[in-house]
Amino acid sequence: MEADAENSLREPETSFRQSVCLPFLLNAQNPDGGWGFHPKSESRAEPTCWALLALRESSTASTEAVARGLQYLRVAQLSDGSWPSTPEQRTGCWVTALCCWALQGTPDAAAARMAGLGWVCNDWPQDSTPWRRFLTRFSPRSQVQPINNAYRGWGWTPGTSSWVEPTSFALIALEARGDVVPSEAKRRRELGEAMLYDRMCPGGGWNCGNPRVYGVPGVPLIIPTVWALIALRQYGTRPQNVMSLEWLDGQIGNIQSTGSLALAKICMEMCGGRWPTDAPVLSDLYERNAFLESIQVAAWSCLALCAPFRWLDMTREKPA
Repeated sequence: MEADAENSLREPETSFRQSVCLPFLLNAQNPDGGWGFHPKSESRAEPTCWALLALRESSTASTEAVARGLQYLRVAQLSDGSWPSTPEQRTGCWVTALCCWALQGTPDAAAARMAGLGWVCNDWPQDSTPWRRFLTRFSPRSQVQPINNAYRGWGWTPGTSSWVEPTSFALIALEARGDVVPSEAKRRRELGEAMLYDRMCPGGGWNCGNPRVYGVPGVPLIIPTVWALIALRQYGTRPQNVMSLEWLDGQIGNIQSTGSLALAKICMEMCGGRWPTDAPVLSDLYERNAFLESIQVAAWSCLALCAPFRWLDMTREKPA
């Protein structure tokens, strides 16, 4: 009886994904095979990755659209293995990790992923170099922003500071199976995981950067918390994970953003939480604000409505 009730609740969501979300994504694909952040905008690597992840998870999606999107990513890759934020840029950035993630499972993309993951492993933040750590010891900010800079994650752009979200995406990408993972990936993952735990807000959850500023506890945010929990999901029984998942659970009823709601649903179900039966409904939020003008939000909504989440599990290393 419980299974029947759950299926009946999922039917409107399935219909919404099939009749609204997926057609929107397919119709928004650009002639070059990529997607922009909004329909008819310039193709970028980031929205292309999200659209591809959503379409590949659906058994009814166009294989031609997926093939064109994958080709766009291959062409957009720079010679050093990275991907830029925009087609005009000649320097890679955090989106490289997302591209490697989106190409997982593509038979002829192994070389591209190997080059991309190699770039990710060699992208060190400058805020945690030995010299910068030495200077920080004598800075008055070290007392008002207490973080351990020996832990090193990833920044949005090369050579800058570690931030929660790009670190989370890099950790997920470096979970990849097979021989494409560089030998230094294990050490980078250890440092990145330690950095995320060090940056957790005192009451659970994460914001974009520091857990305390001038002695005041940081306020957690939905989206950084989601990605950090997903990146650290193999440690689900740790007190920090449990506390952060509880924080997220307490926010669900008040979420007004469709993107945040979709990501919270993915995180709760992926990390062992239970999605509340009285939680806001994605299709209802669409009726209020037509959120599907955003390619990312449309893709996240598709992914939130296609549990179990194979698009995340496919990156996980097999236990030894």
